[in-house]
Amino acid sequence: MTPASIRPDLSSASQIEHFVDRFYARLLHDPQLAPIFLEVAQIDLNTHLPLIKSYWCKLLLGQQGYQRHTMNIHRALHTARALEQADFERWLDAFVATVDEHYEGSQAERAKRIARLIAANMQKGLARQLSSPRVSP
Repeated sequence: MTPASIRPDLSSASQIEHFVDRFYARLLHDPQLAPIFLEVAQIDLNTHLPLIKSYWCKLLLGQQGYQRHTMNIHRALHTARALEQADFERWLDAFVATVDEHYEGSQAERAKRIARLIAANMQKGLARQLSSPRVSP
């Protein structure tokens, strides 16, 4: 018998989809991050959320639906509005808080590890973009 207080793990597509909805609800109400998503990137939630859900299902469940190159997408965003360390920290804090409030288990812990790697790799990749010499046509 398991206690009623046990939270679900991120071990199914349904749980991952609920997580993404909760996470984006948090992001889109964050005074620092919401403008990046809504004003700079001008995301259409009806298009964006299914892609993000597919992305996390690929990362956590091995599903092969997501085929986009996330670094290129963020490079374009970074060109429009420089993404700073504070933005990555805030994104990661929101991610971890959302997981910790609603989920627990090995997949939830794995999701947090992956998010930390994503944030670090994205930040490093975008920093290289700024330091790379620009080639004139």
